[in-house]
Amino acid sequence: MALEVSVPDPPSQSEGAPGRGYNNVEPPEADAGDDYHRDDIESALSAGAWVDGFEAWAAQTDLGESEFRLLERHGLVDGLDYFWDAASEAVAYHAPTLSDDAREALQASEHDTVDAALKSLGRHVSETLSEDYLVREDGQVRFLAEE
Repeated sequence: MALEVSVPDPPSQSEGAPGRGYNNVEPPEADAGDDYHRDDIESALSAGAWVDGFEAWAAQTDLGESEFRLLERHGLVDGLDYFWDAASEAVAYHAPTLSDDAREALQASEHDTVDAALKSLGRHVSETLSEDYLVREDGQVRFLAEE
């Protein structure tokens, strides 16, 4: 079953705090000197990575429109956070936890399904960024974006 909704605007990447409670990476030992490429990732998301990743996710998710709208209403789609993880040499992501209000709006049996779908969206977009919008040259990384 595919989710048929308009692709929302990509989440802003200006507010994240890399390394704290993230789903798919271990926290870095020190944040001070690390470069998370947030501006580059935000540009790549706007240049098409968000649409590409979202559409790939929507084509395979079992999430219904009402559950997706709930994620939007509670700011959980906007809360997806992407950053460059130098240790894994890939774009990592953080998917926010369902808020108490979002949990109350869902049946108890839906909590895990909706939470897993949000993480799956994060993973699809992260993989799209890493595989299709990232260029590695001379030990450096740069993200493709509209020029």
